[in-house]
Amino acid sequence: MSRPGPKSFAIKSYGCQMNVYDGQRMGELLEAQGLTSAEVDQKPDLIILNTCHIREKAAEKVYSDVGRIMKNAEGDKPLIAVAGCVAQAEGAEIGVRAPAVDIIVGPQSYHRLPELIGEASAGRQALDTDMPAQSKFGSLPDRRRRSPTAFLTVQEGCDKFCTYCVVPYTRGAEVSRPWAAIIDEAKALVDAGACEITLLGQNVNAWAGTDQKGIEQGLDGLIRALDRLSGLERIRYTTSHPNDMTDGLIAAHGEVAKLMPFLHLPVQSGSDAILKAMNRSHDGTSYERIIDRVRAVRPDIAISGDFIVGFPGESDADFTATMRLIERVRYAQAFSFKYSPRPGTPAATMDEQIPMAVMDERLQQLQALLNTQQQAFNEASIGIATSALIERDGKHPGQRIGKSPWLQSVVIETDAIPGTLLNVRIVSAGPNSLGGEPTQNIERRHVA
Repeated sequence: MSRPGPKSFAIKSYGCQMNVYDGQRMGELLEAQGLTSAEVDQKPDLIILNTCHIREKAAEKVYSDVGRIMKNAEGDKPLIAVAGCVAQAEGAEIGVRAPAVDIIVGPQSYHRLPELIGEASAGRQALDTDMPAQSKFGSLPDRRRRSPTAFLTVQEGCDKFCTYCVVPYTRGAEVSRPWAAIIDEAKALVDAGACEITLLGQNVNAWAGTDQKGIEQGLDGLIRALDRLSGLERIRYTTSHPNDMTDGLIAAHGEVAKLMPFLHLPVQSGSDAILKAMNRSHDGTSYERIIDRVRAVRPDIAISGDFIVGFPGESDADFTATMRLIERVRYAQAFSFKYSPRPGTPAATMDEQIPMAVMDERLQQLQALLNTQQQAFNEASIGIATSALIERDGKHPGQRIGKSPWLQSVVIETDAIPGTLLNVRIVSAGPNSLGGEPTQNIERRHVA
């Protein structure tokens, strides 16, 4: 049965920064079509669940949310779209398992949302999980997002084929966006008020392209070009693979002032045997050597990482090797997870699957160590004079939340508006944030 096209929409994004970026771009696309953005609890005409497939629970949450939307629907139910990696991985099966879903669209096809909405409004379940290389970026509207910080996707997909990971199957092969398209989008973001841009990719440091002079460049060359962009104050990038940490990129950390002293470089395990079983293509020694080289050019850099405990075959000795690596590297922050078997990945059928109770115990030990290191890193910030980019209001009147160069949240008593870059002195530290006092403004920028 046909129905009127939607006039309002809400997007709920799960998972990584790439999904946040994709959610923003879908919103911009729909706004360009005349739809109005809303929150899910405001009962919009269209709800998009922008999904992640890395973890089993993340995938199951999608179906729970579909059921919750239906339960809360009053009168005509909204159009429901499942986008992102779960849509790519499960395709039409989503419609079988959750018939209330009207649109199923993969992460490479969301530029077709207007057409898919038209099909769904006409009473047909709409499905598109094709992977046309790069076509979505040329079909999306110009960036107009007004925010002091912004994500910019420069690379998508993965060729590494880690045995536990679904990304090569849901995001496709590694593809780098063209130089000119990235520079143009960065300029548009800065013109709209962005002081800080984070370059995104599944393996962002695998980005490669040709600049305006026809010279082959890596991510370090792109960062150096963005460093010359007037109005841009800060540059970050995530997520990186150890195998793609080139000499030029390491050198950029010591030479490019706008490149923030923060590196997210996942290792996953400290055991060479487990790393080999994961098909990580590096070992613990080579990983630590990269960290040492980055610290040699930028001694104050904050290191972040990812860890998986309970990978099939992980012995007590393997887990101990991970704990010893963490002790040597000293992380400012990290993400850690219990191994979750994903259908279709080689690890899901490996022998020696680890009991859940063992994984639980190991994760608690690992997180306790990481939390101690994060607290120590934060406490070492006390007394430092640095900058904080004001992003949003705090919980209390007169309070603002900014970000330090090391990606720490800084709570400040100030009337500075978002987009203001402040000189601050760090006066206190908790496990998840710092307290700062303003000294003087470095620069005041207004996000209109």
